[in-house]
Amino acid sequence: MNQTKSKIFQMEFNPNNNIVKLCILGMEMEEKGKPGEAINLFLQGWDEASNDFEKYLAAFYVSRHQLKIGDKLKWLETTLQFALTINNYSTQSALPSLFENIAQCYEELGEHTQAKKNFDLAISCKNSISDNGPFYHGTKADLEVGNLLTAGGVSNYKTNLIMNHIYFTALMNGAALAAALSKGKGNERVYIIEPTGNFENDPNVTNKRFPGNPTRSYRSESPLKVIGEATGWVKIPADEIQKWHEKLANNKGEIIN
Repeated sequence: MNQTKSKIFQMEFNPNNNIVKLCILGMEMEEKGKPGEAINLFLQGWDEASNDFEKYLAAFYVSRHQLKIGDKLKWLETTLQFALTINNYSTQSALPSLFENIAQCYEELGEHTQAKKNFDLAISCKNSISDNGPFYHGTKADLEVGNLLTAGGVSNYKTNLIMNHIYFTALMNGAALAAALSKGKGNERVYIIEPTGNFENDPNVTNKRFPGNPTRSYRSESPLKVIGEATGWVKIPADEIQKWHEKLANNKGEIIN
């Protein structure tokens, strides 16, 4: 892997990244009502972060545990600076919420000019997806180049729910996970697809556990055209798939359809 590709890979979301794992453990502590243990894990992530993307993630979570508005603002602006420095599809999707949170801090500090400036910036970068792909769709279906994937299928995650959109991602291994979790008994396949219409950030993952849409997950009401089949993706181990199925079975949240 050459240096340019290696740097791009480091700036992409990877669930096996050590800093991402620390942030996930921190979120689990938050869910268990243990904020002290959570902030320690987030600060450990900040101390151990070795690139801008890791620092961006860790700073974001540290900001959530600041008791003073000034301290929260400092960590949010640190997060924003890393996001702007990275300036890729993963961080661009977080900009609207980052600007909004920063604006709210300035409001609470009584600095209304700065608050308005950041609220305006939040509005200016909303609904602007600049991701040019390539895009992938994971499934167990046997497809051919030229086939169209359409909305209206049954959800892989909730029985009897008919989906109003067709979903895809710009991360090949994200599509591999989708293929592993998809219904059917065929072989797991990852296809290269081309959206035929407008698409949006998947609201089921955007600004949920992670800032923005680092998994580069999208959905469209328009068909996706199969233009090839991807190779080189990593098959998800059976024990990992089982953990995902258990996690999904215990998830009580509603799917935004």
